[in-house]
Amino acid sequence: MKRITSLKNNLIKDIKKLSQKKYRDQRGEYLIEGDHLVEEAVNAGAPIVHVLFTEKALTAFSLLLEKIPESCRLLVTEDILRSLSSHPDTPDILAVVAKTSPSRVIDYSRPLLLLDGVQDPGNVGTMIRTADAAGFGTVVLGEGSADIYNDKVLRAMQGSQFHIAVYQGSISEWIGTCKAHGLNVYGTELNPQAADYREIPKTPAFALVMGNEGQGLSAETLSLTTQNLYIPITGQAESLNVAVAAGILMFALKN
Repeated sequence: MKRITSLKNNLIKDIKKLSQKKYRDQRGEYLIEGDHLVEEAVNAGAPIVHVLFTEKALTAFSLLLEKIPESCRLLVTEDILRSLSSHPDTPDILAVVAKTSPSRVIDYSRPLLLLDGVQDPGNVGTMIRTADAAGFGTVVLGEGSADIYNDKVLRAMQGSQFHIAVYQGSISEWIGTCKAHGLNVYGTELNPQAADYREIPKTPAFALVMGNEGQGLSAETLSLTTQNLYIPITGQAESLNVAVAAGILMFALKN
Protein backbone atom coordinates (compact mmCIF):
# COMPACT_ATOMS: atom_id res chain seq x y z
CA MET A 1 0.00 0.00 0.00
CA LYS A 2 1.38 3.36 -1.06
CA ARG A 3 0.96 6.55 0.97
CA ILE A 4 0.62 9.97 -0.71
CA THR A 5 0.54 13.21 1.27
CA SER A 6 1.28 15.91 -1.30
CA LEU A 7 -1.32 17.65 -3.44
CA LYS A 8 1.47 18.22 -5.96
CA ASN A 9 2.03 14.50 -6.50
CA ASN A 10 1.94 13.78 -10.24
CA LEU A 11 -0.47 10.87 -9.88
CA ILE A 12 -2.89 13.03 -7.91
CA LYS A 13 -2.64 15.73 -10.58
CA ASP A 14 -3.44 13.14 -13.26
CA ILE A 15 -6.44 11.80 -11.34
CA LYS A 16 -7.76 15.33 -10.84
CA LYS A 17 -7.84 15.76 -14.63
CA LEU A 18 -10.47 13.00 -14.84
CA SER A 19 -13.08 15.62 -13.92
CA GLN A 20 -12.78 16.70 -17.57
CA LYS A 21 -14.32 14.61 -20.34
CA LYS A 22 -11.38 15.01 -22.72
CA TYR A 23 -9.01 13.43 -20.20
CA ARG A 24 -11.48 10.66 -19.38
CA ASP A 25 -11.65 9.88 -23.10
CA GLN A 26 -7.88 10.08 -23.58
CA ARG A 27 -7.05 7.83 -20.65
CA GLY A 28 -10.07 5.55 -20.73
CA GLU A 29 -10.63 6.03 -17.00
CA TYR A 30 -13.14 7.72 -14.73
CA LEU A 31 -13.62 8.50 -11.05
CA ILE A 32 -16.26 7.12 -8.68
CA GLU A 33 -16.83 8.42 -5.16
CA GLY A 34 -18.03 6.90 -1.91
CA ASP A 35 -18.02 3.41 -0.43
CA HIS A 36 -21.31 2.40 -2.08
CA LEU A 37 -20.07 2.97 -5.64
CA VAL A 38 -16.65 1.51 -4.89
CA GLU A 39 -18.28 -1.62 -3.47
CA GLU A 40 -20.60 -1.86 -6.51
CA ALA A 41 -17.53 -1.70 -8.75
CA VAL A 42 -15.68 -4.36 -6.75
CA ASN A 43 -18.68 -6.71 -6.68
CA ALA A 44 -19.18 -6.28 -10.43
CA GLY A 45 -15.55 -7.11 -11.14
CA ALA A 46 -14.95 -3.69 -12.70
CA PRO A 47 -11.29 -2.98 -13.60
CA ILE A 48 -10.20 -0.81 -10.68
CA VAL A 49 -6.97 1.10 -11.31
CA HIS A 50 -6.57 2.90 -7.98
CA VAL A 51 -8.51 3.19 -4.74
CA LEU A 52 -7.76 6.30 -2.69
CA PHE A 53 -8.80 6.45 0.95
CA THR A 54 -8.07 8.17 4.25
CA GLU A 55 -6.91 6.80 7.60
CA LYS A 56 -10.53 6.84 8.73
CA ALA A 57 -11.49 4.51 5.88
CA LEU A 58 -8.88 1.94 6.95
CA THR A 59 -11.18 1.02 9.82
CA ALA A 60 -14.59 1.97 8.43
CA PHE A 61 -14.15 0.11 5.13
CA SER A 62 -11.64 -2.56 6.10
CA LEU A 63 -13.70 -5.43 4.65
CA LEU A 64 -14.13 -3.58 1.36
CA LEU A 65 -10.43 -2.73 1.13
CA GLU A 66 -9.51 -6.38 1.68
CA LYS A 67 -11.24 -7.20 -1.62
CA ILE A 68 -8.99 -4.78 -3.52
CA PRO A 69 -5.42 -5.72 -4.54
CA GLU A 70 -2.87 -3.98 -2.35
CA SER A 71 -1.08 -2.64 -5.42
CA CYS A 72 -4.20 -0.57 -6.21
CA ARG A 73 -4.54 0.95 -2.73
CA LEU A 74 -3.42 4.51 -2.06
CA LEU A 75 -3.60 5.95 1.45
CA VAL A 76 -4.03 9.72 1.10
CA THR A 77 -4.85 12.76 3.19
CA GLU A 78 -8.29 14.28 3.58
CA ASP A 79 -7.01 17.35 1.71
CA ILE A 80 -6.16 15.21 -1.30
CA LEU A 81 -9.58 13.57 -1.37
CA ARG A 82 -11.21 16.96 -0.97
CA SER A 83 -9.27 18.24 -3.98
CA LEU A 84 -10.47 15.31 -6.10
CA SER A 85 -14.08 15.07 -4.97
CA SER A 86 -17.05 16.78 -6.62
CA HIS A 87 -19.28 16.05 -3.62
CA PRO A 88 -20.23 18.75 -1.10
CA ASP A 89 -19.39 16.24 1.64
CA THR A 90 -16.09 14.65 0.69
CA PRO A 91 -16.22 10.84 1.02
CA ASP A 92 -13.39 8.91 2.68
CA ILE A 93 -12.88 6.66 -0.32
CA LEU A 94 -12.94 6.95 -4.10
CA ALA A 95 -11.66 4.92 -7.01
CA VAL A 96 -10.29 5.29 -10.51
CA VAL A 97 -11.95 2.74 -12.80
CA ALA A 98 -11.01 1.80 -16.35
CA LYS A 99 -13.75 2.21 -18.92
CA THR A 100 -15.08 -0.99 -20.44
CA SER A 101 -17.12 -1.67 -23.56
CA PRO A 102 -20.43 -3.51 -23.21
CA SER A 103 -20.95 -6.82 -24.97
CA ARG A 104 -21.48 -6.69 -28.72
CA VAL A 105 -24.26 -9.25 -28.27
CA ILE A 106 -27.40 -7.20 -27.57
CA ASP A 107 -30.11 -8.79 -25.43
CA TYR A 108 -33.32 -8.14 -27.37
CA SER A 109 -35.34 -10.35 -25.04
CA ARG A 110 -35.48 -7.46 -22.55
CA PRO A 111 -36.61 -3.84 -23.02
CA LEU A 112 -34.26 -1.14 -24.29
CA LEU A 113 -34.24 2.54 -23.34
CA LEU A 114 -33.04 4.96 -26.04
CA LEU A 115 -32.15 8.52 -24.97
CA ASP A 116 -32.19 11.03 -27.81
CA GLY A 117 -30.31 14.17 -26.80
CA VAL A 118 -31.12 14.07 -23.08
CA GLN A 119 -28.66 16.66 -21.84
CA ASP A 120 -29.16 16.93 -18.09
CA PRO A 121 -26.73 14.60 -16.27
CA GLY A 122 -29.13 14.07 -13.38
CA ASN A 123 -31.89 13.00 -15.76
CA VAL A 124 -29.62 10.62 -17.66
CA GLY A 125 -28.33 8.99 -14.48
CA THR A 126 -31.81 8.72 -13.00
CA MET A 127 -33.20 7.08 -16.14
CA ILE A 128 -30.37 4.55 -16.30
CA ARG A 129 -30.93 3.69 -12.64
CA THR A 130 -34.69 3.38 -13.22
CA ALA A 131 -34.13 1.20 -16.29
CA ASP A 132 -31.96 -1.05 -14.14
CA ALA A 133 -34.67 -1.22 -11.47
CA ALA A 134 -37.38 -1.96 -14.06
CA GLY A 135 -35.45 -4.89 -15.53
CA PHE A 136 -34.31 -3.31 -18.79
CA GLY A 137 -31.26 -4.85 -20.41
CA THR A 138 -29.89 -1.98 -22.48
CA VAL A 139 -29.66 1.81 -22.51
CA VAL A 140 -28.48 3.76 -25.56
CA LEU A 141 -27.18 7.33 -25.29
CA GLY A 142 -27.81 9.13 -28.55
CA GLU A 143 -26.01 12.17 -29.90
CA GLY A 144 -26.25 15.17 -27.57
CA SER A 145 -26.91 13.11 -24.44
CA ALA A 146 -24.86 13.66 -21.29
CA ASP A 147 -21.63 11.71 -20.86
CA ILE A 148 -22.20 8.57 -18.79
CA TYR A 149 -18.94 9.25 -16.90
CA ASN A 150 -19.93 12.77 -15.87
CA ASP A 151 -19.80 12.94 -12.06
CA LYS A 152 -23.48 13.94 -11.79
CA VAL A 153 -24.53 11.04 -14.03
CA LEU A 154 -22.45 8.64 -11.94
CA ARG A 155 -23.96 9.98 -8.73
CA ALA A 156 -27.51 9.60 -10.05
CA MET A 157 -26.90 6.09 -11.43
CA GLN A 158 -25.75 4.81 -8.03
CA GLY A 159 -23.82 1.95 -9.61
CA SER A 160 -26.40 0.87 -12.20
CA GLN A 161 -23.77 1.17 -14.94
CA PHE A 162 -22.35 -2.06 -13.51
CA HIS A 163 -25.69 -3.89 -13.94
CA ILE A 164 -26.98 -2.76 -17.33
CA ALA A 165 -25.37 -2.43 -20.77
CA VAL A 166 -24.96 1.22 -21.82
CA TYR A 167 -24.10 2.02 -25.44
CA GLN A 168 -23.59 5.18 -27.46
CA GLY A 169 -24.89 5.43 -31.00
CA SER A 170 -27.34 6.72 -33.56
CA ILE A 171 -30.90 6.56 -32.25
CA SER A 172 -32.34 6.17 -35.75
CA GLU A 173 -30.06 3.19 -36.40
CA TRP A 174 -30.98 1.60 -33.08
CA ILE A 175 -34.68 2.07 -33.83
CA GLY A 176 -34.18 0.25 -37.14
CA THR A 177 -32.30 -2.57 -35.44
CA CYS A 178 -34.96 -2.96 -32.75
CA LYS A 179 -37.67 -3.17 -35.40
CA ALA A 180 -35.64 -5.74 -37.32
CA HIS A 181 -35.66 -7.88 -34.16
CA GLY A 182 -39.44 -7.66 -33.99
CA LEU A 183 -39.70 -5.12 -31.17
CA ASN A 184 -42.25 -2.37 -30.92
CA VAL A 185 -40.57 1.02 -30.61
CA TYR A 186 -42.48 3.59 -28.58
CA GLY A 187 -41.83 7.30 -28.83
CA THR A 188 -43.20 9.96 -26.49
CA GLU A 189 -44.90 13.23 -27.34
CA LEU A 190 -47.27 15.81 -25.92
CA ASN A 191 -49.98 15.13 -28.45
CA PRO A 192 -53.53 13.95 -27.70
CA GLN A 193 -53.48 12.13 -31.05
CA ALA A 194 -50.78 9.85 -29.66
CA ALA A 195 -51.86 6.73 -27.79
CA ASP A 196 -52.60 6.84 -24.07
CA TYR A 197 -49.84 4.72 -22.54
CA ARG A 198 -52.42 2.96 -20.34
CA GLU A 199 -53.98 1.40 -23.44
CA ILE A 200 -50.76 -0.30 -24.56
CA PRO A 201 -50.52 -4.04 -23.74
CA LYS A 202 -47.59 -5.00 -21.53
CA THR A 203 -44.83 -6.97 -23.26
CA PRO A 204 -41.54 -8.46 -22.05
CA ALA A 205 -39.46 -6.64 -24.69
CA PHE A 206 -39.77 -3.33 -26.53
CA ALA A 207 -37.81 -0.12 -27.07
CA LEU A 208 -38.76 3.18 -25.43
CA VAL A 209 -37.36 6.42 -26.85
CA MET A 210 -37.16 9.53 -24.65
CA GLY A 211 -36.23 12.93 -26.04
CA ASN A 212 -34.56 16.17 -25.10
CA GLU A 213 -35.83 17.98 -22.00
CA GLY A 214 -36.91 21.10 -23.87
CA GLN A 215 -37.61 19.95 -27.42
CA GLY A 216 -38.73 16.37 -26.92
CA LEU A 217 -38.31 13.95 -29.82
CA SER A 218 -37.76 15.35 -33.29
CA ALA A 219 -40.42 14.90 -35.97
CA GLU A 220 -37.99 12.61 -37.80
CA THR A 221 -37.57 10.32 -34.79
CA LEU A 222 -41.31 10.29 -34.10
CA SER A 223 -41.88 9.18 -37.69
CA LEU A 224 -39.60 6.16 -37.19
CA THR A 225 -41.34 4.68 -34.16
CA THR A 226 -43.96 1.95 -34.14
CA GLN A 227 -46.28 4.05 -32.00
CA ASN A 228 -46.07 7.29 -30.05
CA LEU A 229 -47.43 7.60 -26.53
CA TYR A 230 -48.49 10.32 -24.15
CA ILE A 231 -49.12 10.46 -20.42
CA PRO A 232 -52.38 12.29 -19.62
CA ILE A 233 -51.85 15.26 -17.31
CA THR A 234 -54.85 16.16 -15.16
CA GLY A 235 -53.29 19.04 -13.22
CA GLN A 236 -52.00 22.45 -14.30
CA ALA A 237 -48.41 21.49 -15.16
CA GLU A 238 -47.61 21.67 -18.86
CA SER A 239 -45.42 18.59 -18.86
CA LEU A 240 -43.52 16.06 -16.78
CA ASN A 241 -39.80 15.92 -16.14
CA VAL A 242 -38.36 13.52 -18.72
CA ALA A 243 -36.92 11.18 -16.07
CA VAL A 244 -40.27 11.02 -14.27
CA ALA A 245 -42.10 10.31 -17.53
CA ALA A 246 -39.57 7.62 -18.42
CA GLY A 247 -40.03 5.95 -15.04
CA ILE A 248 -43.81 5.83 -15.42
CA LEU A 249 -43.57 4.33 -18.89
CA MET A 250 -40.82 1.82 -18.15
CA PHE A 251 -42.77 0.19 -15.34
CA ALA A 252 -46.15 0.51 -17.06
CA LEU A 253 -45.14 -1.07 -20.37
CA LYS A 254 -43.01 -3.96 -19.14
CA ASN A 255 -44.63 -7.32 -18.54
